[in-house]
Parts: sequence; structure tokens; C-alpha cells
Amino acid sequence: MNCSVARTLDVVGEWWTMLIIREAFLGVRRFDDIQERLGIARNVLSTRLQALVDRGILERRRYQGRPERFEYRLTEKGLDLYPILVAMMRWGDRWTAGADGPPLTLVHQPCGHETAPTLSCSECGATLHPRDVRARARDAAAEVAAPGS
Repeated sequence: MNCSVARTLDVVGEWWTMLIIREAFLGVRRFDDIQERLGIARNVLSTRLQALVDRGILERRRYQGRPERFEYRLTEKGLDLYPILVAMMRWGDRWTAGADGPPLTLVHQPCGHETAPTLSCSECGATLHPRDVRARARDAAAEVAAPGS
């Protein structure tokens, strides 16, 4: 399908995949630790990790020789998924958190403050709102309004 959203979902749209990626962003890198934190079946985790390695999202690094053990680290391609993960987290915080509020907050380490990341225009810095953005196809005649317009 000639759609970047569809192609991205083909890579990360599986239920466990984004949770595994979340764990990697939280610094959880070892198979047993990921399995324990997620409660995922070992065979499912093994399959998902291999798919993420095959797709270049994670890299597998040996950290022990005998027995041979590996950890999984985000690649540059994997790190680029951060905005997607944060957007999903923010949506969940707003619409599904319940009375206790969000389970996590994000802290910007350089300034030490809690933060709520936003999308902004790369040119003028203004916050992007769905109704203020239009998607332009390679063929400018096929311009499409953004969802919610």
C-alpha cells in the first residue's frame, strides 16, 4: 500500500511489538526481564524480538559468553519510534488513565521539569493542530485534508 501509516503499522502494529519497544525505551534489554515485565509467552517474545531485529528496530548484543546470552538495544531506526510511543502514551493518559491519573510522567532531564511533548512546526515552531495541517501528495493536485478538517 502506498501509505506511510500502513507501512509503519506493518512493522510495529502488532499488539506486543510497541510494548516491547516501550520496555527498550525504559532500559529493559534482556529477554528474561522483558518477559517478566510484560507477562508475554516466551515463544511470542522470541518471535517478536527476532522480527524487530530483522527489521532493524533492535540490535542483538551478546553480554555473556557461557551460557551465551543477549540483550536487545534500540537502533537509530528504533529510537525514531519515540514520538510515536509518546503520542500513544499521551493519548492513553488523556482518554484511558482513570481516576488515579497517568502511571508515568516524562521528565526532561536537562531542565528537570515534567513535560508533555507536543508536535510543532519545524519551520516556525508553532504547535501543530490537526485542523491547521494539510497533507500534500507528491502530486500536488491530489492534496488531501488532514483528518478532522
